[in-house]
This record gives sequence, C-alpha cells and structure tokens, in this order.
Amino acid sequence: MMAIQWFPGHMAKARREVTEKLKLVDIVFELLDARIPVSSANPMLDELIQQKPRIKLLNKADMADPAATARWLEKLSGGNTHVLAIDAQSGKGLDKMVKLAEQILEPKWERMRAKGIRPRAIRAMIVGIPNVGKSTLINRLAGKNIAKTGNTPGVTKAQAWIKVGKTMELLDTPGILWPKFEDKETGYKLALTGAIKDTILNLQDVSVFGLRFLEKHYPGTLKARYKLEDIPDIVPLFDHIGRLRGCLRAGGEIDYDKTAEVIIRDIRGMKLGPLTFDL
Repeated sequence: MMAIQWFPGHMAKARREVTEKLKLVDIVFELLDARIPVSSANPMLDELIQQKPRIKLLNKADMADPAATARWLEKLSGGNTHVLAIDAQSGKGLDKMVKLAEQILEPKWERMRAKGIRPRAIRAMIVGIPNVGKSTLINRLAGKNIAKTGNTPGVTKAQAWIKVGKTMELLDTPGILWPKFEDKETGYKLALTGAIKDTILNLQDVSVFGLRFLEKHYPGTLKARYKLEDIPDIVPLFDHIGRLRGCLRAGGEIDYDKTAEVIIRDIRGMKLGPLTFDL
C-alpha cells in the first residue's frame, strides 16, 4: 500500500529551493508535529543543513502526550540542534523561540562587533512538511500584518522578508519538504494526524492502525472513549464503535467507511485526549 514513491519531482525541487535559501539565513526553524516528531521530519534536511544552527519546533504540543514530548525534547537536542515545544495556534512558546535564536547566534554577533560590524536582525527560515502549521506560525510571529522588509542589502531582490519584532526577519517562502516514508507505519502516522491527504490512503487501514496503536499504548483511553469493558478483536471492535456512534446502513448493517472516518476524526479532534504516535 505504501509503495508510493513520494513526489520525486517535488522532492528535487524542494531540495534545490531549500539549498538556495539556506545560504541567506543564519538559523533554521524545523517545524515538526509534536505527535509524530520523527515521522514528520524529512531526513534530507540533515544533509542539507549540515553545520547551520537549527531549532526543532514540536508544534501542536497541546495535542501530544506531555510525557512523550518531554522525552522527545531531551532526545532530539544535541550539537547544533535545539528543541522547543510550541503551539502556533495559540502562540504558546513563540517568545522562547525568538529568545533561543538570539542566544544561539550571540557568539556570531559578538565576533561581528569585535570587527566593528554592527549586528543586523537575525535571518531565519522555517522548513517543514506540508500541513504541519507553517503558515499559522509565520502569521503568528509576524502579527496579522505580514510586513515584507523588501530589499535587505546582500539579499536578492526577489526574496521577501517578514519582520518579527525588531530582532528577526523570516524568509517569506517557507521551505516545503515532502515526507518520505520508507515504511508503512510512518505513512499511517502521517495519515492519522492529517499530514497527508485522506484520499491517498485507505481510511479503514488507517483507522485499524490507529485502534491497534491505542490498544497497545493507550488502552485505558480507548476503553473510556468507546465504553468498553475489554478490548475485543478488530472486527468486533469496529462493529461496537459503529453501533455506538450510529454508523449504520439501511437494515442495521455497520457502515465500515463511516466508522473509520469517525475513529480518525476522534483521534484528530482530541476526543481521546493528547496522543503521541512516535514513541
């Protein structure tokens, strides 16, 4: 099912664009989904960024399991990479994001000052796979009026920059990187969190993956949501949820497609509380 080679043409174009833009920035913000911090990362970024400072932003942190997020914050940082949990929708953690960038780049500005060069605003770029919240984040950071600062010296005219307060400028075009999944599981996790279009995959397969994952890692939550004493096999479980939620065809048969949609909607809509799928 997952043997789709993921947009090879787009991939090459994204790679070129990100590589060109990297030359213009001091620091990279990599936006990830806190529920799937590994599955929503593009492994290509490591080789593209190399030594450039990077801040990984675990977005939608309010939708992720807080205990798992705490472990990921520890695990993902190291070397030139720093990690923050944020929620672009509500703006939580965004002030930390700018402060951390300033802190990381202070030694660079220090060297500039020593040479008698006045430090300028930090230039940053946000990269991430589609649907992880890049435009929400950019709009949040810039305030509603997206101010383009235009022709900053040393920057090609075609590049538009967005002011973030007095200390930072964001490259307007967010770097889009496509998720590249080698294994089925990554594809299911991307689908379950809404990172890839529902039309690409079979929703029944995705919902079965979701239920099995919940049974293994969040059994109490699964039982509470669907009023279960014990968790039955997958077909009786589907039947039970379908009946419970009124997903029935004429004649009282269970509508499995509808049931699958309900399960996925419940997971995405936090009806089962905050969940993390990369453990």
